[in-house]
Amino acid sequence: MIGRLLGKARGIRPRMVLIVTFVALLATVAATGANYVSARRTVLATTQDHFMQQLRDDVDRLAPDLRLPLDQAALDELAGRLGRHTVVVQGNLTAENAENAENAIYLDLEIPADLRATVRDGSRIVFQRVEARHTVMLVVGMPVLTTDEHFQRHPSGLEVYGWFPLYDQQRQIQEFATNGWLTGAVAVPFAVIVAWLAASAVLRPVRRLRDGARSLARGDLTTRLPARGSDELAELARTFNDSAASLEASVGELRRMEADSRRFVADVSHELRTPLAAMTAVNEVLDEDGAGLPGDAGTAARLISSETKKLARLVDDLIEISRFDSGTARLDRQETDLGELITGTLRTRQWGDRVETDLPSGIVAEVDGRRVDVIVANLVGNALRHGGPPVRVRLRSAGGQAVVEVTDNGPGLPEAVLPHVFARFYKADAARTRSEGSGLGLSIAMKNAALHGGIIEAGNQPGGGAKFTLRLPLEVS
Repeated sequence: MIGRLLGKARGIRPRMVLIVTFVALLATVAATGANYVSARRTVLATTQDHFMQQLRDDVDRLAPDLRLPLDQAALDELAGRLGRHTVVVQGNLTAENAENAENAIYLDLEIPADLRATVRDGSRIVFQRVEARHTVMLVVGMPVLTTDEHFQRHPSGLEVYGWFPLYDQQRQIQEFATNGWLTGAVAVPFAVIVAWLAASAVLRPVRRLRDGARSLARGDLTTRLPARGSDELAELARTFNDSAASLEASVGELRRMEADSRRFVADVSHELRTPLAAMTAVNEVLDEDGAGLPGDAGTAARLISSETKKLARLVDDLIEISRFDSGTARLDRQETDLGELITGTLRTRQWGDRVETDLPSGIVAEVDGRRVDVIVANLVGNALRHGGPPVRVRLRSAGGQAVVEVTDNGPGLPEAVLPHVFARFYKADAARTRSEGSGLGLSIAMKNAALHGGIIEAGNQPGGGAKFTLRLPLEVS
């Protein structure tokens, strides 16, 4: 039961209060029960001893004057002289003191058969508690002994039984129990209050630790906690401060190195643009005259032209990714028919006869046409290079979004590749050290989609082949 309550309780404070309450309640019940049993035993034992001694003294006082055996008149006189509700038995004769006959509690009282058998066959005084008329009665029985010429004591056949009501003692015992429960009723709420205050004192540094961890998670690496005292919580606060300081130093160094790296890439990319412009001009000449060059000269001319184009594309991609890293990338939004935009992308790159399309007109969104062109070109280009025909491009609108699906009929993307498909320079095949692309295309595509408030999802079709889904909001919020 307590385990289920602790499982449902949210937070350390309610759990501590529940535990203390349970312990206090258990202690109260145990203490009250033990006190009740001890008080009951003590009170009843004292009362029983008193009543038994009283009956013995009365019988011993009257026994020397008795001339056994007694007749009925003598039995009645003896019962009357004992002065309480007493029953005197000798053989088949019985006498009962009528002093308390008007008291209903004494009406129709019967001596327990087992008690009477013990008295008849024994030589000692015995007692038994019985329920009678909604109260507890103590019935004490003893045989009257005689002494023979050898001074040996023997039962005389005369039996005396006395009835003693215990309602005063029962009331006293009940008062003990009531006082115990009243004490518990006061102690349990007091324990709850103490537990609540203690939990507040214990949880205060824990809450500070929670707030400090949240502050660190938000990026405030200067967060520190007050560490007072020498207990475990103070030691925890000092450990947190040491960890935060180490994290601040490490992250600061990483940020500095990352900034240096980005600045280096941006600087190198911009510096390469000038010689690449000259090389591109030479490439145009080589492209025109290279076909006429014989042998190795023609092969070298074509190789230089191809590699220069790849280098130019890599530099352009590096410059673009550096804009995203530095936060300087901006959108030039205009209302654009996405079907016409994608058709133009395929036409410009002469992919129209290699791609199956479903591009309905009328799906208009506020987008940067140049960046959407880059996204679609990367997705379709990857499908054409690494997938299998037919490559399909489908445009539709759903849930306030424009959805562009690019699928192919190739082997699809391995499960190990899917988590990394948009990572920079990631290659699914480690043996493929060179490829036509820069290794930044999908990363740039994802950055452009995020800049629009959209996303690109990568996966596989049920029947085989890769599937890339671009989702862009139709309206700017």
